[in-house]
Amino acid sequence: MSFFGKIFSKIFPSANAAEVVAAPPAPAPAGAPAVPAPPPSIPLGEVAPILDAMPGAASLNWRTSIVDLLKLLGLESGLAARKELANELIYTGNDEPGSAAWNIWLHKQVMSRIAANGGTLPPELRD
Repeated sequence: MSFFGKIFSKIFPSANAAEVVAAPPAPAPAGAPAVPAPPPSIPLGEVAPILDAMPGAASLNWRTSIVDLLKLLGLESGLAARKELANELIYTGNDEPGSAAWNIWLHKQVMSRIAANGGTLPPELRD
């Protein structure tokens, strides 16, 4: 299972994590057969109340910190794990891995992918 799939399945245990799309598919080269689009997302519910109800949520800043989000979900939050996630989400920036800007990008991408796969997020988590 992909790292993002693990995140998604911790938030929505009943969802089929094998069907979640961590990164948009790369465009097909000219002349190659088109890759089918991912299945449409199925509304799964409000993400914030699910995460807020998890044990330990009150003491973690999961709304802005990728490290705290991963800790809340019981997943590895070290730099190696975050690098794996960044590679999966196709990070192409120039920020140093582990830097504040890099971690902010990673958190925003995770939230964006959760929404793209059917999770409902409040406006402050979608930007």
